Amino acid sequence: MGNAARYLGIDPGLNKTGYALLERSARGPVLCEGGLIRSTRGGSLADRVHEIASGLHEVLVEFQPTVLAIEQVFSLVRNPKSALLMAHARGAILATAVGCGVPVVHYTPTQIKRLLTGSGKASKEQIQHAIKTELRLDRVLEPHDVSDAFAVALCHYYSSRVAT
Repeated sequence: MGNAARYLGIDPGLNKTGYALLERSARGPVLCEGGLIRSTRGGSLADRVHEIASGLHEVLVEFQPTVLAIEQVFSLVRNPKSALLMAHARGAILATAVGCGVPVVHYTPTQIKRLLTGSGKASKEQIQHAIKTELRLDRVLEPHDVSDAFAVALCHYYSSRVAT
């Protein structure tokens, strides 16, 4: 896979976890891979967390990222159940990354939005347009879980002063 720095962005979720891999190049960020890690709806919480961890392990082994960047989860007062389910997925992700020896960095949603658009209150559409522009794409990335993972990866790409 070469010596280039590779940034794996993660959008954590218990149903679907988006992942996105960028590589540092002289021309700027290069999109390498993006996709979803899914868990089986209706399965036990333990089985679903294990499916997320196993899927991420496969991604880490195959793509050998230099670092994993993940969005921080905040308590969602209006929807605490969603926050709790996301926290389970996030725990599986963090444990898997550390187990594979991949360093983890965390970014707040405001940091990601501000870095990509200049505004910490940017809309999903503004973020998607920024990703499309930065990665020199013909269209907006879909689904949103993958697009959000690229936003996290791009945030780390531009936040790291030297190739990590």
